Amino acid sequence: MLERIHLQILVELKRLGSVTAAAQALNVTQSALSHSMRKLEGLIGTEIWVREGRSLRLTQAGDYLHAVAQRLLPQLLLAEEQLLQFAQGQRGTLRIGMECHPCYQWLLKVVAPYLAAWPLVDVDVKQKFQFGGVKALLGHEIDLLVTPDPVLRPGLRFEPVFGYEQVLVVHKEHRWANLEEVRPEQLAEEVLITYPVPIDRLDIYNLFLLPAKCAPRRHKTIETTDIMLQMVASGRGVAALPKWLVTDYAPQLELHTLRLGPGGIQKHIHLGAREADWEVEFLHAFVALARRTGQ
Repeated sequence: MLERIHLQILVELKRLGSVTAAAQALNVTQSALSHSMRKLEGLIGTEIWVREGRSLRLTQAGDYLHAVAQRLLPQLLLAEEQLLQFAQGQRGTLRIGMECHPCYQWLLKVVAPYLAAWPLVDVDVKQKFQFGGVKALLGHEIDLLVTPDPVLRPGLRFEPVFGYEQVLVVHKEHRWANLEEVRPEQLAEEVLITYPVPIDRLDIYNLFLLPAKCAPRRHKTIETTDIMLQMVASGRGVAALPKWLVTDYAPQLELHTLRLGPGGIQKHIHLGAREADWEVEFLHAFVALARRTGQ
């Protein structure tokens, strides 16, 4: 019944004072404007305006509708602008899933400048998908997955954004503190501290210990990076972590890192998204910034 054009007509009629001027402002014919309003009057059963000589006067119903128009038209215009920004990928919420514990510290370095560059986009980090990120992507629960172990699936795309080396961390007075690398069998007398992740998802097991049929004397799990490195610094064990992460802590804790085997363990942080969403502007910008931050 009530259409946007009716509200626009009343605003222009009140502003300009004549049907002719209002029709010109709205780029419609005078007859079309008058017909539209007569049709509305017929539907609602009351007059919107009355003629007084050569001028028009809004009725009580017309004044009420004009007040409604002044409130609604700016809101409709704003809604259209924001919907256009959604369509163009300039506004929205970027939901990020995490599949690795240490990636959170790296992610913080990306989020701060990203939020500054994209004031109309919110970021929501979801850590509950540590072991089900691909399923969450396919189920539209997240938009972007941070993972060191991408899984190729139809409809998904993963891009490497940051290369790093997985290293063994020991305290400054450890007997290996003067070595550059460590062999798998040397960990047989050590307490190995890791994040609380299943062994089949730990690189130090999959790529270092298990191929050599070796195991540490004891395996201990700790949730937070700070506590883990404090434990290593106090001589309570050794830990396998990304070298970039240890570098941020090593000066104050006086830690030492060793290569895991002659060639080391080289990894990449990947960002994955649904193929159909990859060119969404604010998602694509996050990936580009993440790649620059990692360099």
